Amino acid sequence: MKNFQKSMILLGAAALVAGCHSQSGEAMAGHGGKMPPPEVGVFAVKTEALAMTTELPGRTSAYQVAEVRPQVGGLIQKRLFTEGADVKSGSPLYQIDPATYQATYNSAKAALAKARANLAASAPKVARYKDLVAIEGVSKQDYDDAVAANEQARADVESAQAALDSARINLEYTKVEAPISGRISRSTVTPGALVTAGQANALTTVQQLDPIYVDVTQSSEEMLRLKREMDNGGLKKSGAQPRVTLKLADGSTYAQEGRLQFADASVDPSTGNVTLRALFPNPKHDLLPGMFVRAVVENGVDQNAIAVPQQGVTRNPKGEATALVLNKQGMVEQRTVVTAGTQGDKWLVKSGLAAGDLVIVEGVQKVKPGAPAVASKVGATAKAAPAGGAANDAAAAK
Repeated sequence: MKNFQKSMILLGAAALVAGCHSQSGEAMAGHGGKMPPPEVGVFAVKTEALAMTTELPGRTSAYQVAEVRPQVGGLIQKRLFTEGADVKSGSPLYQIDPATYQATYNSAKAALAKARANLAASAPKVARYKDLVAIEGVSKQDYDDAVAANEQARADVESAQAALDSARINLEYTKVEAPISGRISRSTVTPGALVTAGQANALTTVQQLDPIYVDVTQSSEEMLRLKREMDNGGLKKSGAQPRVTLKLADGSTYAQEGRLQFADASVDPSTGNVTLRALFPNPKHDLLPGMFVRAVVENGVDQNAIAVPQQGVTRNPKGEATALVLNKQGMVEQRTVVTAGTQGDKWLVKSGLAAGDLVIVEGVQKVKPGAPAVASKVGATAKAAPAGGAANDAAAAK
């Protein structure tokens, strides 16, 4: 029984092998006794207008920053804000003991009243002496003395008014207010602390976060290259203020789009980099000052750009970028190409390929230069074509 089972298994295997050879023979017979060319997936090369971008490292910085310092000295009586909250410009932050400043203000107010009283008494005297000196009722010297006294009284009023204004300003400074609107940080002092006018240590800091700046650095060599391409017409400006997008530290893309504001007028001698500043809306305060980001800056628009899927470009032993192209005769040829970075999942090709070329992107391992191949499926806008290559290439060119 066991011998019978073994015999049946051997017979089945022999039949399977014979069937495979029969199918292979039929396939070869259909192509003149040769194996048919392998089928490959190709990408139809075309030129298109693409926005050229550069990804640069950068950090966020507040749109406005104000360090709050006292302008008069005294003891802090109250802290009038919540740390980490949003404050409006002019809202009170601290109350400094106003007692001495209130007394100075009251004294200046009284001095002004006294000066005004003296002025009120001296003015009529000048008017009376003016009439009397005309009839020689008083001497000319007495009249001149009355005029001088009146002018002195007028000057005393102005001086007292200035002293009162100064006292009022100092009294108002005892209430420390927010200089700008924004988010306030922690307080460095507590009630009871003694502060002085213009001290080195800030009481707190207010930062305006919406909008927010993103400062990125670009090498001076890259900036010169882009400028040359602009001058030569290879790139065209996309607008007065190039667009900028952000990639956050967690890999996500920031929802708001920014605009490039300016490039620094000098190169950092220690790094050879130029600082670029972009401005971004930040309504939800997702961006905080000091965050590390990567900015994708739009350099311009290349009207005749060629972008090829990355799987269609490989490296040879010399490190050169190469691509396998299916020519019009249906033969595979290898091209050496020059790339200029990436655009999404594609390589930007500066030379080596032209519109209408069919770059092999699938089945690369099944072909080699000089061998025939058939395009079974075509990427981009081209359509599949039968073996032979010419029709395939014409369809791709369209």
